[in-house]
Amino acid sequence: MIITSSYEELVQAKRAIAKFKATKPEVYQQFLRIIHLTRQLQFNFQYMGCIIMDEDPSKFRPKVHDEYILKVYEEEIDKLKRNQKVKELKQLLDAYKQIGYGKLTGLILGKQPLSLVGPAVV
Repeated sequence: MIITSSYEELVQAKRAIAKFKATKPEVYQQFLRIIHLTRQLQFNFQYMGCIIMDEDPSKFRPKVHDEYILKVYEEEIDKLKRNQKVKELKQLLDAYKQIGYGKLTGLILGKQPLSLVGPAVV
C-alpha cells in the first residue's frame, strides 16, 4: 500500500509529538525505547504501530530465525500497552495514522518534516 503525506501534515504531527513529549514524558520515553528496539532489531515500524494500535500486524511481521526474539519484542510492547496513560499515545498515533507509523517515528527520531514529504510504501 502506498501512503503519501504533505509538508503541513508532517509539521502538524511534529507539533503534536512535541506537545505529547512535554505533557506525557514517561509514556513518551517508554515509546521511544520501543522505537529504538524496533530499529535495533530492524523490524518494520508499521509492525510496531499495528501491535500498539491492536491492528492486524500479519502483513508486516518480520521474518526471524528465532521466535524468542519476536516474543521478547512483543512483550516489551505489551508493557507499554499496560501503562495507564497509553491511551494518549494511541490517540496521537490514530490522529496521524494516514502518514504512516514509519514517518511518525522518523519525526520522533529527529527527522525534519521536509525530508519525509511524499509517498511511502507500507
